Amino acid sequence: LASLDDLVFGGWDLFKDNAYQAACTADVLTREHLDLVKDELEQIKPMPAVFFPEYVKRLRGENVKQSANKWELAEAVREDIRRFKKDNGLSRAVAVWCGSTEVHSEPSEVHGSLAKFEAGLKNSDPGISPSMIYAYACLMEDVGYCNGAPNLTVDIGAYLKQRKMVTRLDA
Repeated sequence: LASLDDLVFGGWDLFKDNAYQAACTADVLTREHLDLVKDELEQIKPMPAVFFPEYVKRLRGENVKQSANKWELAEAVREDIRRFKKDNGLSRAVAVWCGSTEVHSEPSEVHGSLAKFEAGLKNSDPGISPSMIYAYACLMEDVGYCNGAPNLTVDIGAYLKQRKMVTRLDA
């Protein structure tokens, strides 16, 4: 296992705030607890996020990736992962989804296989949510993906049939 001193944190967010500012705004942890790691959190600046307002209706943000289709967004996230690992001298990484819970959706044809999912990315299928794009990018980059919200994200054949299972926190 890596020692705590070897861990590096990064991520994506809709807002340009550093991790300390974002945590204070989210108001999940007390300022007393956040202030203990303020210096470390202030160093974490988010990469632009993949976001579709139809999946999280009460949020809007200014730090959002732009592209022609969902395939390009997935490729941009993959590039973010490769760059983050390279810039930080990492040989491995894990991603934990701790974004907002997306609207409920049911599996559809686009989720049935990896080939259908990739075609859906290229055609910007509305059944592909932002969290699915992150999960896809992580799995394609051999980054473990832990789903921390009750989204459909990882419970689709496109991933399960690839024998790349992800950890579920929402079970």
